[in-house]
Amino acid sequence: MEKILALAKKVAEEAEVYMITSEETPVQFESNRLKNIQHKQSQTVALRIIKNGKTGYATSTSLENRQQLVDDAVATAEFGTKAEFQFPSAKTFPRVDVFDAAVEKVSLEQMTQLGEELIAKVTQYSPEVICEGGVTKGTYTLSIMNSRGGQANFRQSVFGLGIEGQRIRGTDMLFVGDHQSSCHPILTTDEIVKTTIRQLELARNTAKVTSRSMSVIFSPDGVPGSLILPLISAFNGKIVLEGASPIGKKLGEIVFDTNLTIDDNPLVPFNTNSRPCDDEAVPCQITPLISRGVVSNFLYDLQTASRAKTKSTGNGQRQGGLPGPSPHAFVVKPGNVSFEAMVKDIDEGIIVEQLLGAGQGNSLGGDFSGNVLLGYKIEKGEIVGRVKDTMISGNVYQLLKKIAAIGSDAKWVSGFMSTPSICCADVSVACR
Repeated sequence: MEKILALAKKVAEEAEVYMITSEETPVQFESNRLKNIQHKQSQTVALRIIKNGKTGYATSTSLENRQQLVDDAVATAEFGTKAEFQFPSAKTFPRVDVFDAAVEKVSLEQMTQLGEELIAKVTQYSPEVICEGGVTKGTYTLSIMNSRGGQANFRQSVFGLGIEGQRIRGTDMLFVGDHQSSCHPILTTDEIVKTTIRQLELARNTAKVTSRSMSVIFSPDGVPGSLILPLISAFNGKIVLEGASPIGKKLGEIVFDTNLTIDDNPLVPFNTNSRPCDDEAVPCQITPLISRGVVSNFLYDLQTASRAKTKSTGNGQRQGGLPGPSPHAFVVKPGNVSFEAMVKDIDEGIIVEQLLGAGQGNSLGGDFSGNVLLGYKIEKGEIVGRVKDTMISGNVYQLLKKIAAIGSDAKWVSGFMSTPSICCADVSVACR
């Protein structure tokens, strides 16, 4: 990396070298049996330069041809966007634990046994269920070095365990399952099995829903795909600068229910989306997005922060190319209402655990609609069965402006979000 940086500094005003190496071992299951075991290794090095005030960028999977990488970055700089930022100098990063050496020590035999145990327990309860899923362990090392003396280096471990079950009866298809991830090894299947069997129990009967507006409880698994996707775009500093965010000009204003508080928090120990710095060697931080209903901040990388005349929030992330602002991990502050109390308070409504196609409609405007892939009907305060052929729709900003209840049952969903159940009134429900 030092040699690449030295070559780049000879031809550019500023330069940055970014390298990520990964080692991953997935054990995959399909149709209730072991499908394959793989071992993957990869390395990517990216060079970003500022030459004549413009950004140049090139990537490679090898460190051998350093001059070619520099030449490619110089060639793209001629057509690059105007660089309105400077690379950061040396910084002190927050301490956040994201590596556990025990992950590497988990054997293939243990991983295979975990997957087999998971499937055996679910199919023992319901032999009709066809399961697929997997157990994955991995380690990732990120290194960054720039011409202003900025440097970053950290290592992360990841362990994931999950199952997806499908039960087919004629034309009826039921989907169940759960997933856990951590920087620690996950060596018990108990929680995933418990959740999956509970889903099967609640789906034992089917119930008809009336097409009308009603209360809907979004479970922790149901919240991200329905209520949060539009907010990811709305708090993106680039979209705010483009004038496309509905809340872009409402900083400091009450836009949401005053019981709603959401932070972007990459400093939670051993969460798979935690890290000490972003992909530009800017220290990570807890960024309040919604504070008791008030729009508090937007998420920025170096380029968008400079354009907005503010500082980067440490949210520059690379998703196959140049960095852009992106959340690390949304954390919704739990309420004090239990899930059971939430259900008992509803005369007629539904629970949404999984939504299919929620990105349809004017997502930037907050509209969402989708088919309920897994959900249940509430009748007179009781869960009476699974709903079928049901669609819900609404606008996130309207629903989150007046929230009926926020649960106390917070759960991490895929490492990206910690959220409790959220109950919204007057959600449009249509049943065929």
